Amino acid sequence: MSQTRYSERGASWTVLLYGPVFAVLGALAEQLTGGGVHVMGWVLAGLGLAAITAPWVQARRRFLSVRVTSSALWQGREELAIDRIAEVSDVGAPAGARVLGGGWSTPAKFDELPIRLDDGTVVLAWAKDGAALRDAIRTVKGWPV
Repeated sequence: MSQTRYSERGASWTVLLYGPVFAVLGALAEQLTGGGVHVMGWVLAGLGLAAITAPWVQARRRFLSVRVTSSALWQGREELAIDRIAEVSDVGAPAGARVLGGGWSTPAKFDELPIRLDDGTVVLAWAKDGAALRDAIRTVKGWPV
């Protein structure tokens, strides 16, 4: 099995707690103002917010995850064999370069990393920390960091 050298999850499941925490704070505020607490309303609000957040988290985990193993670079659901990577430093990004992971452009708030493949084409990888992604690829390839 390939060892993971770099990983970004895309999103954390702890975000699902925001809705229930908001509901508890709302119920406490209602209690402190002296009115009756609408327990069922706050329970439904907390569960509803968690329920609409779950697909968002799942989508981010599926499409915005980044992983480098000893054999592959994963960008979302797309896999690129490490053996195909020819260069990751000083590679210019030509206009119209294909973005790994299937998107039209690099995801917002992500660094882009141009990668030259063994056939001479350039593709765009992306990560929250582009330098760490580049260093992980260079380490796996056995190149100096």
